Amino acid sequence: MQCKLVIAKLMSTKISHSGVVESIEQGCVHVRIVQTSACAACKVAGYCNAAESKEKIIDVYCNDSASYAVGQAVTVSASHQMAGHALLLAFGLPFVVMVAVLVTVLLITGDEGKAALGGLLSLLPYYGLLWLFRNQIGSRFAFAIE
Repeated sequence: MQCKLVIAKLMSTKISHSGVVESIEQGCVHVRIVQTSACAACKVAGYCNAAESKEKIIDVYCNDSASYAVGQAVTVSASHQMAGHALLLAFGLPFVVMVAVLVTVLLITGDEGKAALGGLLSLLPYYGLLWLFRNQIGSRFAFAIE
């Protein structure tokens, strides 16, 4: 019972990033965030190859885009559930497709090389379909400014 409560509490929280408004269009605010690895804040991060940070532009679609100003500090948030769906689409399902094709080709041909090649090539149509439907998928993943 207590485990379910903890999981429900984690799923209801949000992922937040501080950012700066980069530009504003009608109904869309472009926010620049700095995505850092877990060890980027370490004191020796400058000497380590594992620590990295990347700047990303997040598109936040909202009706009150005129109420923001370029250079304004904002916090962009998304739900943990949305992050889970994104991870499933980007990594979980392709892994299942690749392994299914690998096993199927191996059982049919008995050739490990063809099975490996088939498994890898099966990712091309998967990611191609993701790219074709990126607008429909992107509309399901919405960020908000707090």
